[in-house]
Amino acid sequence: MDKLDRVFRALADAGRRTLLDQLRADNGQTLTELCEHLDMSRQAVTKHLRLLEDAGLVVVVWRGREKLHYLNPVPIHEMAERWIGKFERHRLRALSDLKKRLEGKGDDRSD
Repeated sequence: MDKLDRVFRALADAGRRTLLDQLRADNGQTLTELCEHLDMSRQAVTKHLRLLEDAGLVVVVWRGREKLHYLNPVPIHEMAERWIGKFERHRLRALSDLKKRLEGKGDDRSD
C-alpha cells in the first residue's frame, strides 16, 4: 500500500478524523488526554493512532516518560495539492459562492 493509500484509509474512519480534529484544536496530547474526549476504549484509540502514525498524519514525540501526539498536516496538504491544487482555487471559490447564492435564491422562491 502506498503512502497516499494509507492517508485515504486513515481518513476514511470518523473516529480517526475526530482524533485529528482533537489534535488540530490542541496539539501535543497524551493518549490519556485523547481518550478523555472519546467514547471508545483506550485500546481502540491506540489502534487508531497507530494507523494515523503509519499514514504520517500523527507524529509522536517523547517528553520524558510521556508520549505526545502531534498532528502532521503535510500528507493532507499533499493530498489537497494532488486532487484540488491543479484547479485554480479562486475559480473553485467563485463556483462555490455562485452555487450558494443560487441555492439561496431557490429557497426564496419557494417561500
